[in-house]
Amino acid sequence: MMPQDTMRLVTNAWTEITDGNVAAISFQNQSGYSVYIRGTLGTTPPTGTAGIEYGPGQGERNAALADLFPGVAGANRVWARAAGAGSALVWVSNA
Repeated sequence: MMPQDTMRLVTNAWTEITDGNVAAISFQNQSGYSVYIRGTLGTTPPTGTAGIEYGPGQGERNAALADLFPGVAGANRVWARAAGAGSALVWVSNA
């Protein structure tokens, strides 16, 4: 996997914001709306609509997935979705 430092447009459906397996991630909600963040083991999108909610301007800096998602053993992918019916912009950096 190549390191990435990019913007991702997420809708109200789960969108993977990682570009492969990662152990840590930095991201920031760049929109005016809240986003939900979830971690998974593998490429299957999360089910349900709940996640960690991040408001405008909020995010994480070099956060270990094991710390963000302690209930997901071996989490290696991160997903985001807009909290409302529209879309949201999320900046993400991972390696």
